[in-house]
Amino acid sequence: MARPPEADLPLFREKRVNDPEKALKLLRVEARSCTRCDLYKNATQTVFGEGPADASLMLIGEQPGDQEDLAGLPFVGPAGKVLDKALEAAGIERNEVYITNAVKHFKNEPRGKRRLHKKPDTSEIDACRWWLDNEIDFVQPAVAVALGATAARGLMRKPLSINANRGRLIALPGGVQGLITVHPSYLLRLHEARDKRREFELLVKDLRIANDAARRARR
Repeated sequence: MARPPEADLPLFREKRVNDPEKALKLLRVEARSCTRCDLYKNATQTVFGEGPADASLMLIGEQPGDQEDLAGLPFVGPAGKVLDKALEAAGIERNEVYITNAVKHFKNEPRGKRRLHKKPDTSEIDACRWWLDNEIDFVQPAVAVALGATAARGLMRKPLSINANRGRLIALPGGVQGLITVHPSYLLRLHEARDKRREFELLVKDLRIANDAARRARR
């Protein structure tokens, strides 16, 4: 499992880039050639985060899906459509939020012409945390929302129950507050309309809590 030392990355070869926007652009370029774990071997490309470098709210998903892997952008597939609706219902403009994933490559198992989603394991989440940590360091969001268990592991550095911690603000190092909620794809797996409606309303509620806290922190 190849893992290039941080000192070999251009961002850290010279003095640290102090402009967050420039630093993120450079980090994005470096991430294109990431081989910190083996997931790059079976993915089309690295899918890095997108959004304002000064965003007060950051959303962290699990990993890119099939459509994200092809497009090179986070949350543009079916789960992204659910997220867009939830953001709209919560009164949050997507273009004002920094959106990324805990794991930057699509973990999948080829089945004929299809690629089946596979959940990242702990070693892959931990290997990719270096990129996520730098995104958080550069953006400095007031609140970072973990969408699902994988994102929670990447953000909190330990496994946490979504049900036991959902919707509450958790203090993180560096003055950032974290909040855990479900991944939008969870709603797609529900069969009953009332369950979908209930979980959607809870997701919107969690996003509102995070956004309100982010606004208060930036006043």
